[in-house]
Order: sequence, then structure tokens, then C-alpha cells
Amino acid sequence: MKKLLNPASLNTDVAALFLRLIFGGMFIHYGYGKLVNYDKILPMFGDIIGIGSELSFNLVIFAEFFCGIFLVLGFLTRLSIIPPFITMVVAYFVAHAADPFDVKQVAFIFLVLCLPVFVLGSGKYSVDSFIFKTQGHNV
Repeated sequence: MKKLLNPASLNTDVAALFLRLIFGGMFIHYGYGKLVNYDKILPMFGDIIGIGSELSFNLVIFAEFFCGIFLVLGFLTRLSIIPPFITMVVAYFVAHAADPFDVKQVAFIFLVLCLPVFVLGSGKYSVDSFIFKTQGHNV
């Protein structure tokens, strides 16, 4: 019991793994929904940042679905979290700027959770660790 209560006994690599699996899985879920319903959602997707609605939508799918897969695998984790972070910044501060917090709450949670993923990195249980041959060092 004493070991369980000692904060030093908790493993950050396991925490990074759990966070990546859950967080990346949620991004995959949202991105997959957009990907399989591409033709239905695209006409409703606005050009909120001035690069065209189709390009914006494609970038959102890349950030959510493909970067979500990279996060689950722990592949280039710190690099892979940047597109979802940017997507959530745009979703929260631009696309849903005028909406009540209840509407933009999911974007806010994802935005905030990008930060510990970036700080923790991929951890020992990841593709990064295998590729870069790190032993318990975060990549």
C-alpha cells in the first residue's frame, strides 16, 4: 500500500501509453466519422480560415484520423500531436468562438490534453522507442 501511494512508484511510460491510446483513439473515432461521411459533411464544412472548405476539411481529417493513428502507435508523437493541437485551437477559438462553452467543450478538452501528450512524448511503449532504440527516454 505504501508503494502505491508513493508518487515515484508510478510509471510515466505506462501513463503515456494509456493517454496515447485513449486520446489517439478518440481522435481516430472523430476523424473516421468525417472520413466515411466525407460527401455528406464537406458541403456543411465552412471555409473559416480562408484556405477553402475542402482543404480545411482534408486537414481536419488528417489531424484527427491519421495523426490519431500515429498517436496510438506512438509514432513521432510530439510531431504528430501538432496538427490535432492546431485543429483544436481553430475549432475552439475560431469555428466555435461565438458558441456557448457546452458546444465547444470537446474541442477545449482535446486542446488541453494535447499539452501533456506533447510533454510526455511517446514513452517506452511506442514505435518511437523501438525505432530510436531509447530505453525509457521519451521521444
